[in-house]
Amino acid sequence: MQNLRIAAAMLHTPVGRLEDNLAAVVAWTRRAGQAGARLICFPEMTLTGYSTRGSLADYSLSSDGPVGKTLQQLAEREAMTLLVGTAEPAPGGRVYAAHWVVQPGVPIAVYRKIHIAPPEVQALVAGDRVPVFGDEALRFGIQLCYDAHFPELSAHMACQGADVIFFPHASPRGTPAEKCRSWMRHLTARAFDNGVYVVACNQAGENGEGLYFPALAMVIGPSGDLLAQDTSGQEGLLVLDLDASLLDHVRSHRMRHFLPNRRPGLYRRLLDRQGAPRSESDDT
Repeated sequence: MQNLRIAAAMLHTPVGRLEDNLAAVVAWTRRAGQAGARLICFPEMTLTGYSTRGSLADYSLSSDGPVGKTLQQLAEREAMTLLVGTAEPAPGGRVYAAHWVVQPGVPIAVYRKIHIAPPEVQALVAGDRVPVFGDEALRFGIQLCYDAHFPELSAHMACQGADVIFFPHASPRGTPAEKCRSWMRHLTARAFDNGVYVVACNQAGENGEGLYFPALAMVIGPSGDLLAQDTSGQEGLLVLDLDASLLDHVRSHRMRHFLPNRRPGLYRRLLDRQGAPRSESDDT
């Protein structure tokens, strides 16, 4: 990993207001670029708004459409990487909760939410891939909201070389301070156990369908320490430099870097002995 200035965005993006939401992404990307950020992470389902209703399929977007092209042009103009959430078409009239990785000069890559929360099961289809994005300068994973509660997913990404895991949220209810306390219970563990940076952000305000999102963002270091947070409850950007030396310090410490001492072969045997169903991540 190389040193990198990132921005985590907190945005008000109501359901179905595609033009307004895209305009907000463009405006906040420019602001992040003016602040010197080279990567910006937007919340879950930024473009379409977040909903668990079937109507979300009417607003779903494909990355090869005009919105995707607009974002690619924006990434090239600003020389930035954009992590942008949307609903994508899926079989059966439902949608994927997807996050696009938009980088200058390359096709859009995608992460699709793997763990679907109980209120979402009627509207969303689960993804089945665990990609890690980027290059030697920065390798990163993405998880969407409910994904964060499953430690195996973060371990899988870390074992694939992720330096940072981004956690875009559309997490409703409560105050920013209450949501912050909730996130601190598990996101610090995802960072500490895997020796990675964690960057999280949430939607802001009412979604037009009765859900309210408390705006907040945070960055957690690879030792599990909170490095920065914004719990103002307002739209905005949290901008921070990710220091490669912090990552190197953890990963070169024999008692603070745990991944090299994992025993995946043993875990597989235990699962087989118990007759438990195995997934792709069991092989890491």
